[in-house]
Amino acid sequence: MIIPVNTSNESYDIVLERGALFKAGEYLNLNRKALIVTDDGVPSVYAETISNQCKDAIVVTLPQGEKTKSFDSFKFLLSKMVENNFTRSDCVIAVGGGVIGDLSGFVASSYMRGVDFYNIPTTLLSQVDSSIGGKVAINFDGYKNIIGAFYQPKKVIIDFDVLSTLPKRQISNGLAESLKMSLTSDAKLFELIETKDVKENIEKIIEASLLIKKSVVEQDEKETGLRKILNFGHTVAHGIESDSNLSQWFHGECVAVGMLPMCSREVRNRVIPVLEKLNLPTKIPFDTQNVINAMSHDKKMSGDSITVVTVEKIGQCKMENIPFEKLSLKMKEVL
Repeated sequence: MIIPVNTSNESYDIVLERGALFKAGEYLNLNRKALIVTDDGVPSVYAETISNQCKDAIVVTLPQGEKTKSFDSFKFLLSKMVENNFTRSDCVIAVGGGVIGDLSGFVASSYMRGVDFYNIPTTLLSQVDSSIGGKVAINFDGYKNIIGAFYQPKKVIIDFDVLSTLPKRQISNGLAESLKMSLTSDAKLFELIETKDVKENIEKIIEASLLIKKSVVEQDEKETGLRKILNFGHTVAHGIESDSNLSQWFHGECVAVGMLPMCSREVRNRVIPVLEKLNLPTKIPFDTQNVINAMSHDKKMSGDSITVVTVEKIGQCKMENIPFEKLSLKMKEVL
């Protein structure tokens, strides 16, 4: 299956196919120099499979984890491109999860003012969310994604087979993003996740999630309005992730918890059993003031308030400007 994405500036395809990794040469222009970026948590055979289909490939394996999305890694990858005489006609290929995709995309956007970027997401979270839409970034001074750009990939390849090597916790981590999109935009997708066997329906869930994000990105590429709904749950989540004492929690797990204060009581009563079904947390022991302090650096902040996405009814959402004081009370009440 191919899902086309058409923004005002770029058009590209998302290829969804079992075994697509081994056919990358049919979908991507690999007859040139390619920087393949992966991490040590990704089976090395994935990057090797892509490398074997390239005319000239340099594979760089970085340490797994959020700390890799840093200026040091950014500089290191750019240095590799300079050392190996990359030109504007060459490309960068991400083979990994959201960290690798965000970092590699930002490198591609910066080198010689932009070279082609291909994204091959290998985690469920990156397949349903971060691999499309063009948000590329690194973390800085303890704040997530505070330095970055909007830079669309030239193509995205999603091979369902790579999910077989993911730990169960990583599957749950990715399902949090699909659940997020169902709550804001698709009641039928929520019901599927709520009532059906998730493993048996994983391809349907991925496809439905991508169609939601595609629609939003096409209407609002640079997050001036509608695209902000994709931040549902992320305001609190990024605050939690900014606390170094809570680094053991995955992004999707933080999003799962971050959604709860933003739901009506009626919605929350249905969401909590679904989170438990998906083996996602409903509480994380964070310091509310630390999270609020981190939020004060959020891009959605204005004065002593912040814009958040709320869900009063499943499949529908709205944006609200909430004072930090009120948000703090809500977090304490719910979490």
